[in-house]
Amino acid sequence: MKRFGYNLLGMTAGNGLTFAALNTVSNMLNRAIAPPITNAVDFDFNLKPYDLHTLDNGVQVLAVDGGAEDVVLVEWVFEAGNSWEKKSMVAGATNHLLKNGTATKTAFDINEQFEFFGAFLNRGAYNETSNITLHALSKHLPALLPMVAELITDAVFPQQELDIFKQNSKQRLSVNLRKCDFVAHQQIDALLYGSEHPYGKYSKMEHLDDLLQADLTAFYTQHYTQGSCIIFIAGKLPTNAVALLNQSFGQLPLTPLVVVPTAPKLGLQTAPNNRQVRITNDANGVQGAIRMARNFPNRHHPDFLKVQVLNTLFGGFFGSRLMSNIREDKGYTYGIHSYLQNHVEQSAWMISTEAGREVCEATIGEVYAEMERLRQTPIPQSELDLVRNYMLGSLLGDLDGPFQIMARWKNYVLHGINTEAFFHHAVGIIKTVSAEELQQLAQQYLQPEAFYELVVV
Repeated sequence: MKRFGYNLLGMTAGNGLTFAALNTVSNMLNRAIAPPITNAVDFDFNLKPYDLHTLDNGVQVLAVDGGAEDVVLVEWVFEAGNSWEKKSMVAGATNHLLKNGTATKTAFDINEQFEFFGAFLNRGAYNETSNITLHALSKHLPALLPMVAELITDAVFPQQELDIFKQNSKQRLSVNLRKCDFVAHQQIDALLYGSEHPYGKYSKMEHLDDLLQADLTAFYTQHYTQGSCIIFIAGKLPTNAVALLNQSFGQLPLTPLVVVPTAPKLGLQTAPNNRQVRITNDANGVQGAIRMARNFPNRHHPDFLKVQVLNTLFGGFFGSRLMSNIREDKGYTYGIHSYLQNHVEQSAWMISTEAGREVCEATIGEVYAEMERLRQTPIPQSELDLVRNYMLGSLLGDLDGPFQIMARWKNYVLHGINTEAFFHHAVGIIKTVSAEELQQLAQQYLQPEAFYELVVV
């Protein structure tokens, strides 16, 4: 007779274990004793290397094979960001409309084909580069890769699709321009880099009105069909993955995308006299968008990695000083963050928040007060240890799976870094940077006169 999984006659568990054996297992798993806690600084961190392949036309393929599920990510990165356009918004419009029609297929046909295979195709345009990204089951690559190749060689940008894009973009821009946060995001970049710089220019209605089908076709031919490209592929890869890529893309008139590291530029050490900007965007609004930012060199500068640690402590996570003061203590905002922009040529150190209209100026004052504390008072060891563990713990999550590993490699490669040594150096900085070094960096970079102040209400 058995009840509840036990053999009552033989006094054994249903899986054959005796009660004595069960007691032994129970003693081994004594839940009254907490498991040991290991600090993240004691972990060994390793970034899985990629496999490098070259297609017949010289285009490089970086591959990371791994994962438990039969899924794959393929990303084509082109030298086709807004740095390369001669007319504003052409790069973004071209990238967006890549899948909106070829010589033989409508936008509906293209979307239906990818959906039939349960695949997701996305695209994006940035400052230096643009991309096409495919998520799919590994077994469907033979059918999907020729479809992507068709978009790179045979897109036609139908006038009807361009008109819809312009109409939708204008409606979206009209709505966004009423939002203080959106306007602040535009204007702070224009202050930092200049409104004609690729990092500083922003969308305007007249730019959309000026878009012509011929503009998109010319940009597409130069930067996609005959452009520079690099391919990233990750996931549980079929054994013939590279051969499939070569079959669909190795014979195209593409050239390899070669990234030359950009020498770091520190930029202005003191912002101009007009560094304090106040804009009224909504006379009846109750909230203001605040941006405080200074120019900063790119990740090739020797201070960049150490400043990332300082930034995390300052405003880079929920337990940061800015959050503790301005959210938890003062109650001025729901959240405030600081970060280093991830640009290739040059960067910026940015503080971003939204606060009640009547406390915007007080919020800025508290930001400067926290800068002053970091300049004048050494960081307690307990706080620095907390930040180390947070950053290294986040890094563990960033390395969880082939897609995340490839995302880190992609970020390195597109910044002109392609060695594991940089990764290990970055981990070493987090583990070893001292409170004294961080205080010296605060004294050098967290000077109020170097920061632009922008409030949009």
